[in-house]
Amino acid sequence: MNLRQIEVFRVVMTSGTTAKAAEVLHVSQPAVSKMIQELERSLDFDLFHRIKGRLQPTPEGQLFFREVEQAFLGLTHLRGAAARIRDYGSGELRIACLSALSTNVLPRALRAFMDRNPNIAVTFQARMSSVVRDLVASGQFDLGVVADEIDRTGVQVQEFARFRVAIALPEGHPLEVRKVIRPADLVDQPFIALAPEDTTRREAEQAFEAAGVTIRTVIETPYSTTICSMVAAGIGLGLVNPLTAEPYVGHGLTLRPFEPALHFRTLLITPPNRLPSRILEEFIRELKRAAG
Repeated sequence: MNLRQIEVFRVVMTSGTTAKAAEVLHVSQPAVSKMIQELERSLDFDLFHRIKGRLQPTPEGQLFFREVEQAFLGLTHLRGAAARIRDYGSGELRIACLSALSTNVLPRALRAFMDRNPNIAVTFQARMSSVVRDLVASGQFDLGVVADEIDRTGVQVQEFARFRVAIALPEGHPLEVRKVIRPADLVDQPFIALAPEDTTRREAEQAFEAAGVTIRTVIETPYSTTICSMVAAGIGLGLVNPLTAEPYVGHGLTLRPFEPALHFRTLLITPPNRLPSRILEEFIRELKRAAG
């Protein structure tokens, strides 16, 4: 059994006769019949019944044809992948990102990138930074955008961006009158905190301790988006990335600067021992532009 015999069988099945198959393949009808017979001998079962000079697929032939169609779909995918690699490098981009930047920086970067590269296949997932790190370290994803508290072993790391922390307040909250919110202003306020492993949370706790302030934490969550939703619902206050809070401002949430200045720090990570493709380098440039 060889690929040419499989191709001839497929064309006979789709065209209905050996004569039409011969026209499609630009060969003689006897050559088509010979290749079908050789294929049947190699398979050790009949693909067709010969009835008054016409070919009628056997049940085995029908089953085999289904498998052939699946194989040709795979070949079609390979041809497309080869064309993308020829024209665009790897031809696909797999990106994973922490939730806080998945609704702002990443969409802006992807829009600009895809406008210029419409034939690039993009896979995108928003996950916790620790999960993003594992996806990239295992080689399943080409690029990760993560918070700086991740385990850096097994990935290549570069600094990405810093975003100054803001305090999110429910609309109409008494602290809205303040131009700047300080730790002492948060005494007795219900507080929605980031997860304990978050670097920004640890820095905030140091600022509260230095100010002699005890915070009343009512909810913990690893996601800035969740903090924004909880604040907009009136549950409490929370420290957030201003970019993450953009969709909520004016919809139940108000932002105020927080002092002392704290920052969310983010990293770009790539798989170890792998040179970035041209399209990955181009996307990283767009990502840095989108982050400002």
